[in-house]
Amino acid sequence: MRRTARRLLYRAIMPGSWEGQYIRLQVISGQNINVPSSRIPAGTYVSIKIDETRRWNSAVRVLSSDISVAWGDTVTLLPDMSPSLTLEIRASFELSRMLGHGELIGQLKTSWNDLRDHGDEPFDLSFPPIRGVCPSLTLKAASVHACSNDDGDLFDCTIDCEAARDTDAGHARVAEYTTSKMVSHLNDAVERFQLVLDRCPIGHPDHATALTNLAFAQLAGYVLKDFQDIESTTSLFHDAHALRPQDHPDRPLTLFYLTQALRWRHNNQHTTPADIWKSVQLCHQLLPLCPEGTYLHSIAVGNSGVDYVIFRCNNLPIDASDEGTQLRRIVVELCPLGHQYRLSALNKLSLNLRARFAQYGSIDDLDESIQCCREIVSLAPKGCHGHDAYLNNLAILIAKRFDHQAKSHDLDEAISLYEEALRLCPVGHCAYRFARFDNLGRALCTRFGKCGDTDDINRAISLHREALTLCPPGHPGRDTPLNNLAIALTTRHGKLHISNSEDLNEAIDSYRESLRLKKHDHPERHVTLNNLSSALRSRFTKTLENEDIEEAINLCQQSLATLPPLHPDRFFSYGWLHEAYLFRYRTLHNPADLSLAIENMKLASRHPTQSLRQRIMLSSNWTVAAEQHGHGSALEAYTAFFELHDAYLATRSSIISRREAAAAFQYATTLPANAASCAIRHHDLQKAVELVEQGRGQQWSLASRLRTPLEDLESTNPQLARNFSELSELISNAAEDSAAITDRAAADQAAVEYRRLTTRWEATAGEIRNLQGFSRFLLPPSYEELQVAARHGPVIILNASKYSCDALIVPTSGQPYHVPFPSVTLTDLEMLKKDFAREIRHAGLMGPTEPRKDLRVILRKIWDVIMLPIVDVLQHDLKLRRRSRIWLCPTAAFTSIPLHAAHPFRTKADRFWARIIPRGSLHLLLHANAVGFDPVSTDDEEPCASSPSRQLGKVSQVLGKARCSPMLTTSLSSSINLFPPTSSSPIYLATRLHRQVHLMLCDATPWVHLACHGKQDHEQPYHSRFAMRDKPLKLLDIMENNAPQAEFAFLSACHTAVGDEETPDEVIHLAAGLQFSGFKSVIGTLWAVDDAVAKHVVEAFYHKMFENLEDGDMDCTKAALALNHATRTVPKKEVPLEQRMVFIHIGV
Repeated sequence: MRRTARRLLYRAIMPGSWEGQYIRLQVISGQNINVPSSRIPAGTYVSIKIDETRRWNSAVRVLSSDISVAWGDTVTLLPDMSPSLTLEIRASFELSRMLGHGELIGQLKTSWNDLRDHGDEPFDLSFPPIRGVCPSLTLKAASVHACSNDDGDLFDCTIDCEAARDTDAGHARVAEYTTSKMVSHLNDAVERFQLVLDRCPIGHPDHATALTNLAFAQLAGYVLKDFQDIESTTSLFHDAHALRPQDHPDRPLTLFYLTQALRWRHNNQHTTPADIWKSVQLCHQLLPLCPEGTYLHSIAVGNSGVDYVIFRCNNLPIDASDEGTQLRRIVVELCPLGHQYRLSALNKLSLNLRARFAQYGSIDDLDESIQCCREIVSLAPKGCHGHDAYLNNLAILIAKRFDHQAKSHDLDEAISLYEEALRLCPVGHCAYRFARFDNLGRALCTRFGKCGDTDDINRAISLHREALTLCPPGHPGRDTPLNNLAIALTTRHGKLHISNSEDLNEAIDSYRESLRLKKHDHPERHVTLNNLSSALRSRFTKTLENEDIEEAINLCQQSLATLPPLHPDRFFSYGWLHEAYLFRYRTLHNPADLSLAIENMKLASRHPTQSLRQRIMLSSNWTVAAEQHGHGSALEAYTAFFELHDAYLATRSSIISRREAAAAFQYATTLPANAASCAIRHHDLQKAVELVEQGRGQQWSLASRLRTPLEDLESTNPQLARNFSELSELISNAAEDSAAITDRAAADQAAVEYRRLTTRWEATAGEIRNLQGFSRFLLPPSYEELQVAARHGPVIILNASKYSCDALIVPTSGQPYHVPFPSVTLTDLEMLKKDFAREIRHAGLMGPTEPRKDLRVILRKIWDVIMLPIVDVLQHDLKLRRRSRIWLCPTAAFTSIPLHAAHPFRTKADRFWARIIPRGSLHLLLHANAVGFDPVSTDDEEPCASSPSRQLGKVSQVLGKARCSPMLTTSLSSSINLFPPTSSSPIYLATRLHRQVHLMLCDATPWVHLACHGKQDHEQPYHSRFAMRDKPLKLLDIMENNAPQAEFAFLSACHTAVGDEETPDEVIHLAAGLQFSGFKSVIGTLWAVDDAVAKHVVEAFYHKMFENLEDGDMDCTKAALALNHATRTVPKKEVPLEQRMVFIHIGV
């Protein structure tokens, strides 16, 4: 190959008017630049031909969407003996290395004088028409007397070789073929392009260009049916595409023509949708490479480009595979807001995700489908065609999500949408009106099962019967309303405990007819099989007819046989099958039936594609069945329940939503205690400790996951620690943001994002667990980890279950000790709880000097029956020294019994035991111990080594001007005098301040004494609050506040350590919230505090705390000892018994 680089500037030989003059020619722009072959150019350029050997080419510029070009290139020319010059507009099919001169668009010969005649003004030159439109150039010419150096050397840089000449000839033949439709021109073009390809083999810099030219010529012939081999054409484009990487300037055109080849192959062959799906992927790559306003972009997004591909995709069948779903998402991305096909693309994606959910059971698929339907409804507002159908589809999906997650607002919204869809579908207006009746009836039946309103179930049955009248025998959809009517009848029969069997028998008949109408390959046949099985089991419990139970088992087995291994509905088949075997076991007492029932429960609880909520309910049933029938799988059942329950709560993005989710499983509140009892009965005491703490500390455990210290991890794997920390922060922020969302669509999107983040978070946590030394990272703590909480003294867990009431003593080392309470039952504890609450109320009405005889009787009983057996083990088995500290962790009914105040009320009884007993959970105690505090010894004979302490700083008395009892203020004022003076950090003593000021002081101050009114919110314990000057300080505010420097808090307010009645084992109260936020030691109250007497306890407490204090050293671990001393030494006539008992200590 050789390049011609001839200078165009030289002096004329002949004298005349041009002597010493130059022409400066500016190529400004071009309009109506149509390419004769209809091939899309990479760009266009202007060529000025002086003679056969001299030529100047402008830069190659991209064509605009209005087929115009802006050049702005300038050349300075010196006229010579040649009286004329030729201007050409040419199309280049390469932006990179150009092979040949491209395709000629227009050619015009003109003279130098004609150019100069236009003066110094722009002028237009028109070229011969192409498809009836004349291309034109806008130029500007001016005479100059010197050549500007700015122009430099201008020359023709195209490749001049045989391959280039054949390429130019091939372009010319393709243009002629497009105009004349003569096959000889096509054959000549293909032959020449093939010769060029042969001269440019693999590895040649022009190989991709040669491939593309040949492929286009063949595609042009294929479109006009003059060339048949579309496979070779597509292959050529594929090869060229592979040679042009992401940043190659000619990649966009290659992508476009490859999609065109695939499109034409799909149109004519109709074999599989693979070509269209491939085109979708290519279009997704192409559009970002086509700037808006360019000709290629206008063609790419038009009816022959992306729009065509989208239209074809929207007509393809549903494909629930990963690839099919992702391609549907890409189609939606290709349809921005306002696009004509966006609604249909969203509808297809929604249907695809719905099918995927049915197949795999992923809640993310369901949520995404709901988001699509919400947008569809917004794009087709009321009055638009199909609006009622879109409402119905949205309602179906939201109802399915209710089945999956049991969020009541989903069910209410679904019913509202069904009602509206039915209202918009008047009689005779829609062929699917029967489905509107049926869907609404199904939702009302579900709400009846949840709320028990008989109007719902009666209306549901009426709607199903009306749907049946619209589907007479022979109607193709009759099987569905038959099935749903049967569901409603069995629900009414079971829920209302109707004695006659009319509903049940009609339901069985309806199920049988529905099953008869369903073909064996019907996708919902297994559902009707399971439903009929359930109805037969119900009838068996009344009639004890063996045929019913045998058929029920057989139907479930048939259902399982029709479903693939990971189908979500296998869960229900396992569930119904376990019930059938269990019913038969209860009748025939065959141990094999019990084993089969338990085995199916295991399979159902482990079925990965069913919702966590369903699996939790079934695992709970497993625990009940195993306990009732003495099966050895009970412990395994409890473990499965807690694992599923923890995973389910972790999907909720806020603390309150987690508590509501936990409270929804009302039957589960006793499971932690029952699990521990089961482990005790199996003589696995370590497992008992693990289970009771895992079950009772989930709320605090989940809340603390995002606050996990990462110092050890940072030293092992800094990058992983950073990733985990960033994800934790993102999840925390997402949780806070979601709490303020009221829009349903936005809430759905936030829930999806939260689950996406938690999935990444769990994956990162899994990576961390693979590191050496981190195998238990954020997993429920093992016994060895929990035992750390007992490093300063034994921890006593009191467990109250309907199976047994026991205490477990966790010593500082070694195995736990079991203390049974054979004479105590759960009923006894409930009665004791009620008696105690009654006596506290009565005591509040008595004068301070009146004896509390009945209250003393209860406290003595608690001592004799509960505390004394524990003390005996501590003294005789653990050899615990006199006046040692112990920690109490009560569960269930024990949480409402004043164990810390139990007393024998006998002479010198205290010589046996000094009661310094904090309360709380092992999780919170571990949280408090995490900073390494060591409590001081309370043994007068053998004091411990000095413990870590803080310098007591200047006392800051901060009294708000809000309404507050004068006694609280007096108590604070008198307490100030007890603090020794020093110049270090302050103690924060306050009544009621502004909420934010209080939080700031808690952050900055190690010691806090808060004297104000407190209120426990029994309906929503996280809204329990302190009364502040401007607005309440809620438990949620406290938990979200991180106070790492905090040490001790005295909460001289009412109800600060009262737990949640719905989840008593979670210890959800204000004192626990302060401990969670960072305070190591907290004193709270169990009921109302009498301000007039509280000051005596406060003064006695601080007097003991600062007794023998040297140099202002303070130690929060002395709080339990000081509180015990204060409640024993305050004047009995001034501080009655119930006011001495009201204060408890939790923490270190």
